[in-house]
Amino acid sequence: MKKLSFMLTLIAVLLLAACGGGSSDSSSGSGGQTEDGKQIVTFWHSMGGAGQDALNSIVEDFNASQDKIEVVAEYQGTYDESLTKFNAVAGTDSAPTMIQTFEIGTMSMINSGNIKPIQDLIDEDGYDMSGLEENIVNYYSLDGKFYSMPFNSSTPVMYYNKDAFAAAGLDHENPPATFEEIEEVSKKIGEANDGMKGFALQAYGWLWEQLLANQGALLLNNDNGRTGTPTEIGWTEEEGKSILNWVKRMVDDGTFANYGTNGDNMIAGFLAGDVAMFLQSSASARDVIDSADFEVGIAFLPHPGDKERQGVVIGGASLWMIDGKPEEETKAAWEFMKYLQTPEVQGKWHVGTGYFAINPEAYETDIVKEAWEEMPQLKVTVEQLQSTKSSYATQGALMDMLPEGRKIMETALETIYNGGDVDEAYETAVKQFNEAIETANRARGE
Repeated sequence: MKKLSFMLTLIAVLLLAACGGGSSDSSSGSGGQTEDGKQIVTFWHSMGGAGQDALNSIVEDFNASQDKIEVVAEYQGTYDESLTKFNAVAGTDSAPTMIQTFEIGTMSMINSGNIKPIQDLIDEDGYDMSGLEENIVNYYSLDGKFYSMPFNSSTPVMYYNKDAFAAAGLDHENPPATFEEIEEVSKKIGEANDGMKGFALQAYGWLWEQLLANQGALLLNNDNGRTGTPTEIGWTEEEGKSILNWVKRMVDDGTFANYGTNGDNMIAGFLAGDVAMFLQSSASARDVIDSADFEVGIAFLPHPGDKERQGVVIGGASLWMIDGKPEEETKAAWEFMKYLQTPEVQGKWHVGTGYFAINPEAYETDIVKEAWEEMPQLKVTVEQLQSTKSSYATQGALMDMLPEGRKIMETALETIYNGGDVDEAYETAVKQFNEAIETANRARGE
């Protein structure tokens, strides 16, 4: 595979902004004051690579902007690793003031009893959340209450090689929008570009959830767990099998590139010219575009041809306030949270990482306007989010077993990638998913 060895080295840090990476910073307990009397706020995060660089810059700017608060940002590994560390020190002096946790950890954090809902601080401060991006706050608002502050948010998009499209005589400004169109384009790509596969889909539970939501399907019953505790899956057999059958058809006709669960290898394959289209987080947009030696296009997430596009569910993470800290420490952390939502800071964050701006006013700042002129693909990711139709499907699911559910669906996808039977893989996944829901409810006495 041409250029693949070089690209694998390059790609080692490419997804760090989306899923954490790098070496862990040393950890310390929270609270206390600096020698010059500043209140210390310990902030645990999972940003690596470009995301960590951008976050460190923002923290430095905040610390320099005033003389009362010193935020100490500490990298704690991936979201899973950070959450494990937090659970080990929760309720002790070693716990941080605030922590970044991925979106599917929402119910685990709420159920932990170790967090202070930011709604308490919103109410005390009279802080207005209405100006933040609607389709982002919809995920993090539960019964009209905010438990955490949205921060780094992304959705999946389709990346495609415009040069490969042109070589196949395809309109590179009009990318395929449906499952069926991707199948047809993939065949033409393979015929015109020697050795190139048409499409790749990482076996990633998050992408499975997004492909369900884009056709209006629920992941869990009881309105994705938003009107009651889920008791079983929420999607229908038609909706679930539509994804597996789509991939199966491409596997069978030889146009599908199988990278399994390895997103790094998938992006490396794209950059090396081995595959023409793939789905991945919008947070990778800047790095993918900068790293390619061909013109990269970005398009909306595909959907079945017989369904209308509904939109995407917010991914990424939010910021949680830890309970039991001194009032002065909590208030200092709250000031930092508010600072992060300002248009100027969010503009810098969006341009530096590819994550969305939580505050849409950021898109009117000069730094964003200039970046969009240079890299209009970034604007496409925002247009997809803002055109999403609000529903329980696109709000996303809430339950503490979702990390396990993602692993189950990843196994089902890999089974199909390796030539397995759709009916068998689907039935096994549904059975295991429902059992995971039942086990989680039983553990909570429900």
